[in-house]
Amino acid sequence: MTEKSDTGRDPVNPPREELLAQRLAAKPGPAGPARAGVVAAMSALSRIDRACYAAVARLPPSQLDVPLRRLAKFADFSKPWFIVATLLALFGGSRGRRAAMTGIAAIGVTSFAVNQPMKLVSARTRPDRDRAGVPQERWVSMPESTSFPSGHSASAAAFATAVGDVIPAAGIPLRVAAALVAFTRVYTGVHYPSDVVVGATAGALFGRLTSLAARRIGRTS
Repeated sequence: MTEKSDTGRDPVNPPREELLAQRLAAKPGPAGPARAGVVAAMSALSRIDRACYAAVARLPPSQLDVPLRRLAKFADFSKPWFIVATLLALFGGSRGRRAAMTGIAAIGVTSFAVNQPMKLVSARTRPDRDRAGVPQERWVSMPESTSFPSGHSASAAAFATAVGDVIPAAGIPLRVAAALVAFTRVYTGVHYPSDVVVGATAGALFGRLTSLAARRIGRTS
């Protein structure tokens, strides 16, 4: 087993983002302050990201472990959001049905964008939660897909944003639920914090774009 530093960095297999920074620094052509700044920023963000992951991994076992692990498993395949969409469609009237359709459409658009081009381009490996010391009481099945960005976080944010645009009163509780799901991805050790932040940001953007498109289609129909 190779040794690692306190921040979880592997000196033999450095993080992909640091490799990209090294390649950018070694790229032929004038270096310049702009390139140097990008390289420094990438390296710094990588160190901060892994330090935050390690800090969460070191949190002592608590009574939150079981409910957060169950929430993380329950969120697979966007089950919470499909359940909410079903309830809205059944009991929310025409507005509820519109919100449900918009939310599901947002999940579809976001899932495709995140799980296809974004994950394929990044090709970031999953965290080594065993070496990081994530307590096994928190563990869920490690996904086989690449790590960046978090698809769970993206879908949750997309649904919360899209439905909140149609029914503003539902926006806050759905965003809180989405944030909890996003946190479980780091807490259970299957994602780095930046995976979650970027995933949630992308999801919110796609959710907003989907709701705008749905509103425009509704006006023209």
